[in-house]
Formats: sequence, C-alpha cells, structure tokens
Amino acid sequence: MIELNKIYNMDCMEGMKLIPDKYFDLAIVDPPYFKGPNKRKYYGRTVNKLNIKRRNYEVIENWNVPEEDYFKELLRVSKNQIVWGCNYYDYYLGPGLIIWDKVNGESSFSDCEVAYCSMHNKTKMFRYMWNGMMQGKSISEGHTQQGDKSKNEVRIHPTQKPVNLYKWILMNYAKQGNKILDTHVGSASSLIACYELGFDFLGFELDKDMYNLASKRLSDVMNQINMFNEI
Repeated sequence: MIELNKIYNMDCMEGMKLIPDKYFDLAIVDPPYFKGPNKRKYYGRTVNKLNIKRRNYEVIENWNVPEEDYFKELLRVSKNQIVWGCNYYDYYLGPGLIIWDKVNGESSFSDCEVAYCSMHNKTKMFRYMWNGMMQGKSISEGHTQQGDKSKNEVRIHPTQKPVNLYKWILMNYAKQGNKILDTHVGSASSLIACYELGFDFLGFELDKDMYNLASKRLSDVMNQINMFNEI
C-alpha cells in the first residue's frame, strides 16, 4: 500500500493496482483529452508579454488519453468521482456535470470546461477568471480580476487549473476526513487545495519533469504553511 499525502512519479494504472476497492472517498482527476502539444503542433508563445520564457512543452511525453480500463479502475478505487474533460471521452460516466466558466472575455480559448460529477444528476456552475495574467480575485468573486497580479498563481503546466477551483470543489463535494485521489497531478493545484483545506490526498504524475515541478510547488506551499503555524 502506498502512503498518503504524497505525489508518486509513476503510471496511475500501476499505482491504482495497489489501492483497495473504494479506498478513496473522492477522485478529482484531469486526464489528458488530446495527445499533447507535441502531437497537435501548437505550443503558444515562446516568451510571454512579461518577457518570461515558458517551458518547452514539446518535451512532455506520456500524454496518453485514458481508455475504458482507466475509468473502470478509477471507479473501483473511489466512491465518487469528478472527471474533467468528460465531454471529450468515448466512455460515458453519467449525467451529473460541473461547468467551470473561465470568464474569458474575448479569448480564443474555450469559454468553459466540463467535468462529470457522480454526486448529483444536475449541472452546477462555478465562475472563476482564468486567462493568462487575468485571474480571479477569490472563490466568491471569481468573476472579478485579481487586482494585484503579483498574487497570481504561477503557471507551470499547459492545462493547469486554479487552486481556488479545487477548493470550491472540495468545499462543495467533500467532507472533512475524506481521502482524495488525483491520478494526473499536473501542476499539483488539486493537492495544494487538499493540503490547505486539511484533506489527505494521493497523487500520480507520470512525466518526470512535471513531477519535479509539481513536487516543488506543493513542497513550497507545505513549508510555508508549516513555518506560519510555528510562528
């Protein structure tokens, strides 16, 4: 059995084999729904408007779109599931949906993202601005732009989601004492939200470079909070 409150650099399919049936109360996952920037030949700007060079996403491998065996294993190890990108998969999970309105304005990117939610049969929406340097002010004022851009989250992954999105999910769909699983950690936003709200978690990330970046990001938050508690 693998330990909680860690990220493992391994294939989630191998990792889930080590997990008992229904061990996790909630799985919040964001699997790849395309073959990666290196497959679709689009990487965005090399240098952004602040003259910051972005990571070379061309080197990210293992953007494997999950198939039926992944979803069956996910349902085996977790009691409930929230699965981002459900509208892209051939595997039907159910009618319950969460819509994340990204308050994109005139952006050429998608106006929203869709997740399957096993905990209801309706559609619920969360509004939170997420477009480059334009990020939401707070969970309750997500439609309003963060006034101080120095407080914005640093983007380390091409499909990164905000920590506040995962906090909203946990506040609405998890109970204290629940164990949370993320099979595709990416930037570790989900795990940061778990740690800051006091949930036990487990994460898998296959790409070695992304695993290192995510581990550092999570570790920095954990160390900062621990230092604050000591003071």
